[in-house]
Formats: sequence, structure tokens, C-alpha cells
Amino acid sequence: MIYILLGQGFEEIEALSVCDILRRGGVEVKLAGVGGLKITGGHGITVSADIDVSGIDLDVARMLVIPGGMGGVESIERSHECSDIIKKAAMRNTPLAAICAGPRVLARLSLLKGKKITCYPGMENEMTGALVDTAKATVTDGSLITGRGPGAAFDFALELLGYLKGQAAAEKIRLGMHYER
Repeated sequence: MIYILLGQGFEEIEALSVCDILRRGGVEVKLAGVGGLKITGGHGITVSADIDVSGIDLDVARMLVIPGGMGGVESIERSHECSDIIKKAAMRNTPLAAICAGPRVLARLSLLKGKKITCYPGMENEMTGALVDTAKATVTDGSLITGRGPGAAFDFALELLGYLKGQAAAEKIRLGMHYER
């Protein structure tokens, strides 16, 4: 199961394109709401989460995904429950993915030290210990996958699908969507 964490003010395109593309690729995904099931993104789109974050089962988690959007990132950072889940997932070597401002959550939990990442340009100084390259749309370093920002949402989602199901599966979805990289 892939869990996408949704805090109030999340970046809609980063969360929903990941959910859409992974589901097209046959991956089970649940949207996990921070503090409830009705979560409004940074651009006023309200989403019904599948579960509250308290329903995340790390025994079946294949990946945790943290979208950007400063409001969403701050909601996740304020949640002790989210911090505990992310730290436990990291200790279990569950793959982590974050896009835009999302990697800041991981940085504040000291999970980026020595890792190659990308993030939203201008946030490099908040990625404590990371080796940041914002020229890249996506960066994969072992089981950590990061994306630059909203414009990289499709590339990020396809990178996640390729990681989970192989590059051939990601390429099939990319071609079916008529998406040019």
C-alpha cells in the first residue's frame, strides 16, 4: 500500500497526479488525511481522504509520499503522529518520497543527511545535510525519491511508478497518457 499524506494546504497537483498515475499503474494507494478525512489543498480543492493518518499500517506500507504545498507541509510537521509514522517507516526501510517543499519534513526529522535530493528552488537551505540539485525534476537516492515542484509532478509520479513496478510499467502509462518528457 502506498500512503500519500495530505495536510491542510497540500499542493493538489503533486498529490493527486501521484495518486492517479500510481492507480493507473495498478498500485494500491490511499490518501491519508492529517486531522480528518476532508482536506482542502492550497488552491481550494477539497479532497476526501481514504483514511486518517492514524489508519496507516506500516506492516503493509510500500512507500510514504509527502506532497508539497507549505500549508500541507506545516500540517504534517505539526502532527506528532505523522512524525512518528515517518520515523518508524524510515527505521523499517520503507521507501520515502517527497516533492516540492515536502522534503523539508524529512530534513526536520534528520532523514536527509548525505542524501541526494531535489526540492523547490529556494528551499535548499532548509534541507539540512542533503546534497541538493534543483536543476533536476526528480532525484532517486536508494529508497528516497524527491521531486522539484508542481511542474515536475508527472515526472515524479512516473519515477515512483518505475520504482515500484519497473520502468516498463511506467513507460506504458506515460505512453498511454501521451505525456512527453
